[in-house]
Amino acid sequence: MRSWISTLLLLLLALNTGWFVAHSAGLGWQGLTAESTDDAHRVFFADAPVANSALALHMIAGAVLTIGAPLQVLPVVRQRWNGVHRRSGYALVLLAMLTGVGGLIYILLQGTVGGWWMSLWFTIYGAAMIGCAYATVHFATRQDIRQHFAWATRLVILAVGSWIYRMHYVIWYGATDGLWSNREFTGAFDLVQVVAFFVPYLLIAEMLLRRTTTTSVRA
Repeated sequence: MRSWISTLLLLLLALNTGWFVAHSAGLGWQGLTAESTDDAHRVFFADAPVANSALALHMIAGAVLTIGAPLQVLPVVRQRWNGVHRRSGYALVLLAMLTGVGGLIYILLQGTVGGWWMSLWFTIYGAAMIGCAYATVHFATRQDIRQHFAWATRLVILAVGSWIYRMHYVIWYGATDGLWSNREFTGAFDLVQVVAFFVPYLLIAEMLLRRTTTTSVRA
């Protein structure tokens, strides 16, 4: 029963990321092709080909990662299709690395639209994604299933983080019409958001992982 519930929730998550995946990949492609749109104009610059390429890589790889991560941890994939799970896992780890590195290069060269506070937390987010990706594959190759599962859980949360970030805005703007938020991302809500889109979810996951480990030890 729990397997079916997990499957349903993960499929719904993957389905609901579809709009973000299309947006992110499309915006990344605009950066590569120098198409002029309002969104692209804010983050891509005519005199910054390296930064533009890094951001495009971040967006396109991140788009595939966002929808691929929930599908990767489907119970049927993990339990019955071991070969598929292993091969797709390596591909997703590579995508996570590319997403993180692309974002970090862009921040180093151009910063972010929200200033130093956003740059700081997006840097922490990108570094955390790279670290989790490395740990996930490291423990998989050592066949340490418990640690592999723990780091993969953290990686999945980070993989859908950009979608969570935007969903927070969708919900907040729907409920408050954008209270404490502005186009420069310097409002009170914006400042909280760059932390809230991933840190609380990682903390919740950490508590659940520790609780599971403690229960297993006592058993």
